[in-house]
Amino acid sequence: MRRLFISDLHLQPERPDISRAFRYFLSKIAPACDELYLLGDIFEYWIGDDAPLPGLEPLFDQLQQLSSQGSRLFFMHGNRDFLVGEQLMHRIGATLLPAQHQLQMNGETALLLHGDELCTDDAEYQRFRAQVRQPQWQQSFLAKPVAERLAIARELRAASREQGAMKQETIMDVNPHAVAAAMNQAQADLLIHGHTHRPARHPDPRGNGHSERIVLGDWSESGWYLELSDTGRELIRFTPPADFHPQCTGTPL
Repeated sequence: MRRLFISDLHLQPERPDISRAFRYFLSKIAPACDELYLLGDIFEYWIGDDAPLPGLEPLFDQLQQLSSQGSRLFFMHGNRDFLVGEQLMHRIGATLLPAQHQLQMNGETALLLHGDELCTDDAEYQRFRAQVRQPQWQQSFLAKPVAERLAIARELRAASREQGAMKQETIMDVNPHAVAAAMNQAQADLLIHGHTHRPARHPDPRGNGHSERIVLGDWSESGWYLELSDTGRELIRFTPPADFHPQCTGTPL
């Protein structure tokens, strides 16, 4: 069994290099994997399945092709793309996961999260997260015209950048007690998440001598993925070679 995990690509029209790296990943790394998990913030923002970011069709085509070739695809909401819905899942051939998902493999339980719920020291963000995850808020937002939704998304992005620049780094990282509590509740010895943009492998977060927390990397400078197989686990950083030129289908990012 070969499972791949990615998060925090933040695909956006302003970053064609990230789109190119993702197309390389889908073309050269992901084929023949049994399962691919997209653990949130795949998109820089998402204002509804009826209004995807421009230029994503070639990527949707590659994801759908991967699914049709036998790989199972799973998508988990992040703090940027929590409005992704079943319409997109049908388009790419993926299954939408809940905010926390347990996975059995190699005789142990792995807990999958995006990771933002673990940043409990950032009280301001947690209040915002609770608000926008409410079904009533989402229904009200999605009922607005596309232009209005886009303007709100831009305002939220600008506010997020401004607030992030003013906060201490430790506040925006995960809280160790929240990590241990989540793993203990799930009885998980492996936690996989993204969000913090701090790729690393942390030993023994539960304090039981054999647990591990793996943080996925963001794709701002290089691509990152975690590979789990029957022989072990590896957090891998990659850069597409200069001679990689994705097939031009549709409008590139």
